[in-house]
Amino acid sequence: MLVLLAAHLGVAAAIPWWARRLGRTVWMVAAVLPLATVAWASVSAGRVLDGGAYQESLSWAPRLGLAVALRLDALSLLMLWVVAGVGALVLLYCRYYVERDAGRMAALLLAFAGAMSGLVLADNLFVLYVFWELTTIASFLLIAGRGETAEQRRAARQALLVTAAGGLVMLLGFVVLGQEAGTYRLSTILADPPRGGLVPVAVVLVLVGAFAKSAQLPLHGWLPAAMVAPTPVSAYLHAAAMVKAGVYLVARLAPALAEVDPWRPMVLGVGLATMVLAAWRALRATDLKLLLAYGTVSELGLLTAVLGIGTRTGALAGAAMLLAHAAFKAALFLSAGIVEHQTGTRDIRQLSGLGRRLPVLFGATALATASMAGLPPLLGYLGKEAVLEAFWHGTVPGNINQLTTAVLVLGFALTVAYAARFLHGAFGGPPGRPTGAPRRPQLGFVAPVAVLAGAGLVLGAGYAGTAAVANAYAEGYPAGPQGSYALSLWHGFTPVLGLSALSLILGGLLHAVRRRTLAAAAAVPRLPDVQGGYDRAVAGVDRLAVAVTRHTQVGSLPVYLTVLLATVVLVPGAALAAAAPSLGSPPLWWSPAEPLLAVVVVTAAAAVVAARHRLTGILLAGAVGYGVAGVFLVRGAPGLALTQFLVETMTLVVVVLVLRRMPARFVHGRTLPRARLLRVAVAGAVGVLVTCFALATSAARTAPAVSSGYVRRVAETGAHNVVNAIVVDFRALDTLGEISVLLVAAVGVVSLVRNHSHKGAADGGSGEGRRGIFPTAHWDEPRQTWLPGADERPGGERSVLLEVATRLLFPSILVLSLFLLFSGHHHPGGGFSGGLVAGQAFVLRYLVGGRADLGVAVPLPAGAVAGGGLLLAAGIGLLPPILGGVPLESAVVTWHLPVVGAVKFATSLFFDVGVYLLVVGVTLKLLSAVGVSLGDAPAGALGADREEEGSR
Repeated sequence: MLVLLAAHLGVAAAIPWWARRLGRTVWMVAAVLPLATVAWASVSAGRVLDGGAYQESLSWAPRLGLAVALRLDALSLLMLWVVAGVGALVLLYCRYYVERDAGRMAALLLAFAGAMSGLVLADNLFVLYVFWELTTIASFLLIAGRGETAEQRRAARQALLVTAAGGLVMLLGFVVLGQEAGTYRLSTILADPPRGGLVPVAVVLVLVGAFAKSAQLPLHGWLPAAMVAPTPVSAYLHAAAMVKAGVYLVARLAPALAEVDPWRPMVLGVGLATMVLAAWRALRATDLKLLLAYGTVSELGLLTAVLGIGTRTGALAGAAMLLAHAAFKAALFLSAGIVEHQTGTRDIRQLSGLGRRLPVLFGATALATASMAGLPPLLGYLGKEAVLEAFWHGTVPGNINQLTTAVLVLGFALTVAYAARFLHGAFGGPPGRPTGAPRRPQLGFVAPVAVLAGAGLVLGAGYAGTAAVANAYAEGYPAGPQGSYALSLWHGFTPVLGLSALSLILGGLLHAVRRRTLAAAAAVPRLPDVQGGYDRAVAGVDRLAVAVTRHTQVGSLPVYLTVLLATVVLVPGAALAAAAPSLGSPPLWWSPAEPLLAVVVVTAAAAVVAARHRLTGILLAGAVGYGVAGVFLVRGAPGLALTQFLVETMTLVVVVLVLRRMPARFVHGRTLPRARLLRVAVAGAVGVLVTCFALATSAARTAPAVSSGYVRRVAETGAHNVVNAIVVDFRALDTLGEISVLLVAAVGVVSLVRNHSHKGAADGGSGEGRRGIFPTAHWDEPRQTWLPGADERPGGERSVLLEVATRLLFPSILVLSLFLLFSGHHHPGGGFSGGLVAGQAFVLRYLVGGRADLGVAVPLPAGAVAGGGLLLAAGIGLLPPILGGVPLESAVVTWHLPVVGAVKFATSLFFDVGVYLLVVGVTLKLLSAVGVSLGDAPAGALGADREEEGSR
């Protein structure tokens, strides 16, 4: 199972590259993986149907109880067949339907298939939630496409907001449910369901998430809006797979939670109301896809109600209807796509006579429509009979059973009516309307529709196989008043048979008098429009955000800092003061050099406050950092001191480059004395809080320091430098997260600066806005000068000695950075320190030669260097699980070479190389963002006192 999910991810990542070489054949390649999933599920079906299950688990953080737990049982087997089977047919259909952007769409569909497979196989609530949100993201990207139209962007945003918001509510329910059950393992919760406490609250929260995902009233508006997506997306995500995630969750938890009070009223009330109202809305639709969309909402309501009632017959009926709905609804969506593709429209008012012109497509569509209407011997009829049986014999006490049965009959009648409307509207009527003579689709185009429609016939007529899967799932429920009900096409002349026939008759009559019925209904006041409610809610949130930000976002950095720091002082500070912990009695210093360094740090910090020039202020701030690095050094942490020195130096360089485009002096506005006094008080309070917090945490330690354990185990990593061993071995996951954040921050800086520069260019600005930032070096430009980039700087700012010295020292500095990288496992250094040294070498190269010279020194895009480093570090971390280890595990390797002898190294070295490359790439990206042409500094910067010119 883990291999299947990883294969989906890997193939999805490679599909865009393959698409450029394979053309339309790429769809057949993409379909191989879902077909392999169907084959694997079929091979595993024997053991599952006998009551067994397949389980796999990948331990991620054992001490925290985090594991990727997967389980294949009867319900997940049924869903896996739906997800993979329909997915394979949709991908094959896309070969004829999709005309452009095939690589992106194929990759997203395959990634969605993997995410949906992970969702139905997950045996952990948190793992289920992760895959749940991955399907949401895939749906958003597939609906939006390239975002070329406002309608696509709006529909994608609505689907994302509604389903993601529901997912967050569901996540809170998962947390409550897991806490009450004492476990987040689904199989354990089902075996020993929790009762009492906050379980009812968890039920409500989980069902809200399920209703949002499965488009239940009043959260259904996103599904009809999503019909702007291509038809294959609608057929797969919004008919067969993604919208069934909520139904699947209801089916998964019903055996454990159906007896909890809020469960049955919620699933029955919401599900049956959705079934009837959405079916009525489908009768009024003139767009084929919109009609099917409202029909899908209606049938999802039926599935929610029948799978949520918590009885064995309900489970049998729900499993049969779930399978039937996936087959006929996907087939009908694909059929509507062919009609639109061949005729150019899917408006019922413009279609006529297609049944005679497209007989093969008409036959397959008629078969699927008959299953949707519940005609024997199709699977839809099998499911409808079981649904009526489940409700006719009672699910809840009192007279509610008669009411729910009546609602079901009405819902089925409306289903028959809109099924007839779809078939007649798409294929009926006399020829000669604007559709003209449509092109006959290729056989491969119609084949997926025929296979899905035929599946409804095969699974209905051969109901023994369908019953085997449904029975395996239903075994987890009590028998109930229906006794040993079994799926069958004939149960004799029963009341249920009469109700089924009544729904067909009523549905036929509704279709026959549809125009009169709708005309009469037009006089009845309409219910509030859900789409309008969503639009008003979004507009209200926007207005609220504007009203709030008008008072909170005042455009003053000192105000923001004061509010943030005051909050830090008041909230954690109040808790610390209330606890009144002991601060201990640590010694004032451990080395005679520390008081001197403390004086340097305090003096420089005080001088920063009084500085009037920006350059002076940043140099003094750097002095504070250097003083702290000195403290690290005298305390016996040379590696940490080295890193601190390098970080301070790099920060100084980058900030000085930024200062070249700012006024030389600080521009002080008019600040009231009380405001200054408040800032001083807040700053002092923050200092006191941090000091007290550090002392309190140090004095509160009772267990031995973790550092001693690291020192004892450092030999296992093959290292002598315990700091580097912590960074790349013991806490490698933390390091991976930190470098990811570093890269994201660098990308954000570059994006902001480029956006500002492009805006300046559009406004007629000068300098960087027109020239661009860090453009690709043109290798033929420096031919007329000896040094690349010499023409970027005015002659008065050039220093031949500095340029020559830099070019002589540049290789040596890079060698030093590599020495720090490769010796970091045994001596002070490592990938981060080495990357900073290399980055400062490139900074020197940039300072003396400008962009073109930097382009010569680094003939690679900065993003490729940084991204390659992150991929290398992540890849090295994910390699051990493939070889049977745990993530981010390292090993010591010894090579015996003929001449050199024994060479011993740790595999974590490659992780450190990834850190090194990422730091170098981030440095280059920062240079590309804040590094200006060295002759472009404003006239008032770094020396002149003309604040007005600098502030412009």
